[in-house]
Amino acid sequence: MTGALAVAALILSYAPPHTIGPPWMLALLGAFALAWVLWQPSSSWRDDVMPALAVVLSALGLAMVARLSPDLAARQQLWVLVSVGLAMIAGPAFTHFRRFAAFKYLWVVASLVLFLLLILFGQEINGARLWIKVGPVQYEPIELIKLFIVLFLAAYLAETADVIAKARLWSLRANLKYLGPLFIGWGASMAILVVQRDLGMATLLLATFATMLYVATRRWDIVLFGALLFALGAFWAVHHYPYVNSRIAVWFNPFSDPHGAGYQSSQAYYSLAAGGLLGTGYRLGHPNFIPDVATDYVYAAFAEEFGAVGAIVVLAIFLDLVRRIFAAGLEQPDLYSKLLATGLGATLGFQVVIIVGGVIGLLPLTGITLPFVSYGGSSLLANFLLVALVWAISARPRRTQ
Repeated sequence: MTGALAVAALILSYAPPHTIGPPWMLALLGAFALAWVLWQPSSSWRDDVMPALAVVLSALGLAMVARLSPDLAARQQLWVLVSVGLAMIAGPAFTHFRRFAAFKYLWVVASLVLFLLLILFGQEINGARLWIKVGPVQYEPIELIKLFIVLFLAAYLAETADVIAKARLWSLRANLKYLGPLFIGWGASMAILVVQRDLGMATLLLATFATMLYVATRRWDIVLFGALLFALGAFWAVHHYPYVNSRIAVWFNPFSDPHGAGYQSSQAYYSLAAGGLLGTGYRLGHPNFIPDVATDYVYAAFAEEFGAVGAIVVLAIFLDLVRRIFAAGLEQPDLYSKLLATGLGATLGFQVVIIVGGVIGLLPLTGITLPFVSYGGSSLLANFLLVALVWAISARPRRTQ
């Protein structure tokens, strides 16, 4: 972590003047990050590179947000402080993560409550109902829901994986009995489509659900059936929600309306092209031509100023983090821990694939963020908690000499 903090300090030293700080807040951030790693049981060994990578990524994100919008940087800095602080506080509880399996239906209830709050009090922005505002604080509940769904699926599949794996495809009774609760994962994806009109987060949840289901049961038939139903739901959403329809149309041809609906995407492509292989240099590009660049297109802004090489380095950091999460699961002796690590790793990995794929045009652009890098307190908080949890999963007893 000491090395990660040194790298973070070096990165932030290049931020525009008076956008990062004051010094006491940076010192507090560093102290929280050190305390987070040091506050672990001395009897176990953990993969300390995980929290270190999260700190480096969040420093990269803060430097980019500061370059794009000083006002947003002040809020982002505060959210990083809150997120690292909560990760540190939650650490002792996460040490006993296996106990979370006993409360599997509590995670479902919590998700339903958050969905209900979103329906009743959610704010619709740009056609999507994603946020709940309480006073000056605006939060996106789906960021917590994605963690709750993983906690539920890991616990339920750990108990029923053998039975589901052995059930015959044509055994309707057996499949319905054990798969019924599982389709809460699929149902959550559909609810996001209907309630939030957010194709990206719905796809993320479905991909995570399918991954965990396949890893636990090796049943392709159920995965394909769930994906087919989701595809039908997405097709319906495209033809009934103008917001979703517009996203798909822009994806097919952003230059058909370059001054209207396609303006954001076309400007992002110009930004990527301007970056070339090595980039224009930090603070020497023009990514501010892209609307909402700090949230939706921070990866394009980064690629313009650091080039394809810099963009690939960021992806390599994410790849290493996801690889370590999966490795932490494989090291554990019980199925629940393996599935929990698989679900959390899939959540983080698919989120990166969906947003980066949207930015470079391989997928429709959606409203989800690039973890740790995009502006957004909800995303930062959820992803720091995710890393704190998988870091606890990576614990192994220390060998005595």
